[in-house]
Amino acid sequence: MGSPKNVKRQFPRWKELAPLLTFRKPTLNRKRARLENALTIWDLRDIAKKRTPKGPFDYTDGSAESEQSLERARAAYRDIEFIPNILRDVSKLDISRKVLGETFTMPVGIAPTGFARMMQTEGEVAGARAAAKFGIPFSLSTLGTTTITDVVAAAPDGVNWFQLYMWKDRDASMVLVDRAKAAGVKNLILTVDVPVAGARLRDSRNGLTVPPRLTAGTLIDAIPRPAWWMNFLTTPPISFVSLSNWPGTVAELMDYVFDPTMTFDDLKWLRKQWNGTLTVKGIQNLEDGKKAAAAGADAIILSNHGGRQIDRAQAPLHLLSEIKREFKKDFEIHIDTGITHGADILAAIAYGAQFTYVGRAYLYGLMAGGQQGVERALEILKGQMIRNMKLIGVSSLDELSPKHVRLLKRS
Repeated sequence: MGSPKNVKRQFPRWKELAPLLTFRKPTLNRKRARLENALTIWDLRDIAKKRTPKGPFDYTDGSAESEQSLERARAAYRDIEFIPNILRDVSKLDISRKVLGETFTMPVGIAPTGFARMMQTEGEVAGARAAAKFGIPFSLSTLGTTTITDVVAAAPDGVNWFQLYMWKDRDASMVLVDRAKAAGVKNLILTVDVPVAGARLRDSRNGLTVPPRLTAGTLIDAIPRPAWWMNFLTTPPISFVSLSNWPGTVAELMDYVFDPTMTFDDLKWLRKQWNGTLTVKGIQNLEDGKKAAAAGADAIILSNHGGRQIDRAQAPLHLLSEIKREFKKDFEIHIDTGITHGADILAAIAYGAQFTYVGRAYLYGLMAGGQQGVERALEILKGQMIRNMKLIGVSSLDELSPKHVRLLKRS
């Protein structure tokens, strides 16, 4: 309250009190209000968890076995310390990035993720349109629930890439590649870390199928999530566009599709079949990175598949500096796994990545609010990048270097 000797008191006067009484205009659009209140990717995750059934949410949120690969990848970014420069003119910023011959407005793209319409009914179309709006690439998965033709038609002004799982049936794989080529896709992303599906225990415990089955458990789970189920029941059935519907679990599907016989010879063969740029995703050591480049890759993505394959995998960020030193300056090294903040993106760029990808961050936004949710996720990441670049004291991505980052030394 203060000492009577130090404080002079008076009755409040309306003309002084009135300016303090300001009320926020209510937003009648509940979705917009929810998304505006989300200030981080983790806020979007909280919304997504409330609005999405357990099976689809856990498929997105979970990873393999103990889930240490994902946790360690995220911890690698949390352990970054920035070393800022002060008194730099950061009034104008450039966060654009030239990648595989094209310039994008931000150094981040949407990673290929399967079954997007299972997460939220707008699915891949929402991701592609949001990416086009923000001037970044969208990557469609082989296990997508929208055709590459429909994705391109939905976002004709966007840059749409296609991710390929090489199937045991090579001819069937090439049908997908030919479709992508016919749709105008210029960059093919070959994922190479899937000789077998990782042990994703959440999915096994949930008995996840695509589409989700209507069981007693799923019906009970639906009660607090009526919007998801209304969309599920009143829109075209969720199905794979690259193969006929699958009667078993997701894990059984992946073991059926993935080819354990694939080698670098197959990569060389694919290079001869594809005349666009070829990106190899799933590199986890220096030797394989060199072999992929020698086999004709235009870029490699350091990735442990979002922690969804092998447990206790190396964090891609920890590998980045070593890989960067061993490659020519103009060879593109991209990275994914564990990125949930704009500062994570800046750290990867500082260590030498040309480009980054987000998967879960995009899907959390999708589950939280369809295309508007994806746009909110991208807005959050963009704002975090801009603010942190100013605080670091750089005005362009090219100014970022290893001198701006170091790993936290834990005692």
